[in-house]
Amino acid sequence: MDIKSLTAELSVSKQILPEDMQAIKNAGFRAIICNRPDGEGADQPTFEEISKAAQTAGLEAAYLPIVSGKVTDEDAVAFDKALAQLPGPVLAYCRTGTRSATLWSLAQADQRSLADILAATKAAGYDMGGVVRRIVNGGKTPTDTGDASYEIVIVGAGAGGIAAAASLKARKPELEIAIIDPADIHYYQPGWTMVGGGIFEAEQTSRTMGSLIPKGVHWIKSAVAAFEPQNNAVILDGCRVVKYKRLVVCPGIKLDWNKIEGLVDTLGQNGVTSNYRYDLAPYTWKLVEGMKQGRAIFTQPPMPIKCAGAPQKAMYLSGDAWFRRGVLKNIDIQFNNAGGVLFGVKEYVPALMDYVRKYDAHLNFFHNLVAVDGHAKKAWFDVAKPDTPVERVEMEFDMMHVCPPQTAPDFIRVSPLADAAGWVDVDQATLRHKTYDNVWSLGDVMNAPNAKTMAAARIQAPIVAENIVADMRGRSPVAQYNGYGSCPLTVERGKIVLAEFGYGGTMLPSFPKAIIDGTKPSRAAWFLKEKLLPPIYWQGMLKGREWMAKPEKVTVK
Repeated sequence: MDIKSLTAELSVSKQILPEDMQAIKNAGFRAIICNRPDGEGADQPTFEEISKAAQTAGLEAAYLPIVSGKVTDEDAVAFDKALAQLPGPVLAYCRTGTRSATLWSLAQADQRSLADILAATKAAGYDMGGVVRRIVNGGKTPTDTGDASYEIVIVGAGAGGIAAAASLKARKPELEIAIIDPADIHYYQPGWTMVGGGIFEAEQTSRTMGSLIPKGVHWIKSAVAAFEPQNNAVILDGCRVVKYKRLVVCPGIKLDWNKIEGLVDTLGQNGVTSNYRYDLAPYTWKLVEGMKQGRAIFTQPPMPIKCAGAPQKAMYLSGDAWFRRGVLKNIDIQFNNAGGVLFGVKEYVPALMDYVRKYDAHLNFFHNLVAVDGHAKKAWFDVAKPDTPVERVEMEFDMMHVCPPQTAPDFIRVSPLADAAGWVDVDQATLRHKTYDNVWSLGDVMNAPNAKTMAAARIQAPIVAENIVADMRGRSPVAQYNGYGSCPLTVERGKIVLAEFGYGGTMLPSFPKAIIDGTKPSRAAWFLKEKLLPPIYWQGMLKGREWMAKPEKVTVK
């Protein structure tokens, strides 16, 4: 037997035999469903044989035969009804288990999310790609998919998506491009650290999406449910289908607030905040302004996260504000990092440690936030030091800035485009998908080992555009990505340590040391962050003006 669990109440299996019944009973099952018609194979027992053996073992048995490859909508309804009537847990079987898994997927379509269904079946070893459209359509066979078709479809209208569209239009204005994104508002997320530090107003970091979609680009205001790369199709919520010749995938990253017990219930109150959300960054500054004494905890989850410097930027700007007000001596700053180092590129650490000492901040490595009780002002961390058993510790706080755990979006993780870890699987130089050669990806969602920052997307967008245009002309990739990312570490109001680096932690400074030495705090880097980067973003990057972002050409060996 090879039993695969889909839920606590249902497992599926390939063909079982009468002599398996007692073992099935001993495994805790109370009923079986046969989804394989009698006579399908010479080596299979009849349902009557199975049923008699089941009865002897004390199991109930139901017969719902399905011809291979012909699962109807009515079959799914019947399967759901059988599950409701039989005592659980239930084991359903056919020749391989695929029909049983398909019946469950369609039966659950109006009860569970597509991502949950695909994740469960994928974990059990079953590919439901062939019935994705039916699952999206509530388990029913679509009668009108409403196909639309474009030369290029871009999933995601964040920094990477709009920049890629603008860069493509700059190279080939006649291109028929569609961007798919359900959001009404577009955010300049690098500005939220400055909002939390009292430098920017939140309103400075947002624009309406409609005002930013490049001229001539179609905006499909919808969420993506699934991908069918073998059919060059994107499935939208509601089961509409958008076809493409080439696809760019850049929907960003998922902030998994719910992964920390109690966090969602207390965010924005009880002293718990985060600069990773537009509506919470102003609360960060409100807490900093009002704090005169007590403990302030700043957290960083396991990697990967977007802008890995942001958790400590919040700590530095808060410490600087308390220092300037003369209350720092009364505040206990704790930086709880799930990782083992302050920053991943060692050249920048000495300057950062100077500020850690200035603010008398305590660095607690291998501390991962797992639970919060806002009303009690308590937080719990799992401490997982190398070669040491995990220990759960409790810490009280008066203020806590949380960086949430982060993953690829659900519809990406369960898609054929994802690698084993759930990220879009690309060649790290060309940003082209490793399996589907008409698919590219950029930004936070792809699996290249670079820092997930806006600065990275700014460099990636022209590279993707350049390589797509080359592909349209029948050429090999002409531009390559070196892993560039930038993290302007706001160590105090008016000074920044400008970390710029690529793959392997190689330093990639944009300026001569005489202008900006990134390993030291400077006012010039602060001026860049406060005054220059916002207009470079709004008027340059999102408009296809590739200032300081000229694609690096592929090296011919």
